[in-house]
Amino acid sequence: MQGVPEQFIDERDSARFRHLAQVPGVELYHAHISRYAFEPHTHEAFGIGAIEAGAERFRYRGTQYVAPVHSVVTMNPDELHTGESATDDGWRYRMVYLEPDLLEEVTGIRHWWFSDVTRHDPQRSQQLCQLIYGLWHTDDPLAQKGLLLDLIDTFKPLARHVPIIQEGAHRFELARDYLHDNYMHPVTLDELARVVSLSPYHFQRQFKAHFHVTPHQMLMAIRLWRAKAFLTHGMPAAQVAAATGLTDQSHLTRAFTHRYGITPVRYQKQVARR
Repeated sequence: MQGVPEQFIDERDSARFRHLAQVPGVELYHAHISRYAFEPHTHEAFGIGAIEAGAERFRYRGTQYVAPVHSVVTMNPDELHTGESATDDGWRYRMVYLEPDLLEEVTGIRHWWFSDVTRHDPQRSQQLCQLIYGLWHTDDPLAQKGLLLDLIDTFKPLARHVPIIQEGAHRFELARDYLHDNYMHPVTLDELARVVSLSPYHFQRQFKAHFHVTPHQMLMAIRLWRAKAFLTHGMPAAQVAAATGLTDQSHLTRAFTHRYGITPVRYQKQVARR
């Protein structure tokens, strides 16, 4: 697409994704980011990974964090976050994104939740990187499922199994559910405010205080996450743009690249590889 690079502008930045054909609900990610700054984005999956080199600075649940080398990162689904380098040479990291239903199916445990988003844990971070690397480079489905179980056992001690419910949060959860149900349509501040019976600007202030992002930022994050799913299933980028409520393919490409550091077409090619 004219004006949008097929890869990062800075040659020191790179990111790769992989899906496992025989283990749906798993997305693997490996990146080295030096100059790029990720805009707020979300994953409707648990994000678990480790910093292999350098350090990352990111905002999560309204707080700024720095994760240095040998840190473990554990993010809950549907939490918007940013990401940028905290060192001159950038940071290198590996992540695995696990859909909640898969995590429950594999473990038999419901209501996973991580209270801490990052912790310095050299031994566990090394184990996570090795297991994610093993999943990436193994095509045997039986081996993949064994590695997945080992991976989950590695981060399981860091999780709680009771969801954290914030007082007074229910009405804003309704608004978030409305965005999930209507991401493919134009959504106005007025209609969102009506969902929770508040005036529009009062709603927007309270929404941002609760989620630490504006309704529009959350809507775009939801749209881009849905776009990843459509691209994974082979839908052409132009159709993905229409299906996710974006103006056109150019809009999709700009937004997708800003949030994930890779164009939709390149992402689709990567996840389609065996």
